[in-house]
Amino acid sequence: MKRIRLGVNIDHVATVRNARGETYPSPLRAAILAEKNGADSVTIHLREDRRHINEFDLKKIIKKLKIPLNLEIAATQEMLKIASRSKPPFICIVPEKRKEITTEGGLNLDYNTNFLKKLIKKLKKNKSRISLFIEPSLKDIEKAKKLDVDCVEIHTGKLCNLINKKKNYKNELNKIQKVVHKGNYFGLEVHAGHGLTYSSAKILSKIKGIQEFNIGHFLVGESIFDGMPLTIKKFKKILKS
Repeated sequence: MKRIRLGVNIDHVATVRNARGETYPSPLRAAILAEKNGADSVTIHLREDRRHINEFDLKKIIKKLKIPLNLEIAATQEMLKIASRSKPPFICIVPEKRKEITTEGGLNLDYNTNFLKKLIKKLKKNKSRISLFIEPSLKDIEKAKKLDVDCVEIHTGKLCNLINKKKNYKNELNKIQKVVHKGNYFGLEVHAGHGLTYSSAKILSKIKGIQEFNIGHFLVGESIFDGMPLTIKKFKKILKS
C-alpha cells in the first residue's frame, strides 16, 4: 500500500502576519519548517483579495522550497497568468467567493467549462500536476475525468463538521468512499482537504485510495500550542496507522 502524503497549508501563518501588517510570522519560514519536519508538499492559496498569501510570498517560497509547492488558485485569467509565470509543481483549482470566510464547497464544474478546459490545458503545458477541488459527488468525479486533470481533492468540510459536532457522519463517509473508489477506477489521484483535524484525519485515513491529505487551519492552530514540528509528526503518525 502506498504511503499517504501530507500537504501542509500555511495560509494562516500569513493571516496572523497580515492582522498587524507586519513582516512576521514568515510564511517562508513556516514552509521551510514544514519541509524539514516531514511534509511532502506545502500548500498556499493565492486569493483574489490577497487576504493572506501574496505574490511576494509565492516568489520567495517557490524559490527556496525543495519539496513541491501546491498553489491553490481560482479559475480566472489573472491566476492563469500568475501560475503560468511561476510554474509551481502542483496546482489545485478551487472555487472562490470574495465574502466567504473560507472555501464553502467544491467547484461548480458546469460553470464556464470551456474556460476551465483551456486553463487546465495551458497549465499542463508547464508540467504542473493539476487538481480540481470538488464535492464528494460521483457526477463531479466523472466530469473531472473528462476535463483531463491528474487529481481531484475532495472537499471534506461537511464530514469534518459532523465529526466535530459528534453527529452521525456515516452517510457522508460512505459518499466519500464511493467517490474515492470511482476516482481510483478512472486513474485519478484522489486527495482530501478542508476542515481536517486529528480525529477526522484518522477516520478518513482508513479509506483506501486517498493518496494525499492537505491540512492547514487546524495544523497551524495546534502549532501555536505544540509547535509545528510536533503537530506535523502527529499527523504523519495518524496517516501511517
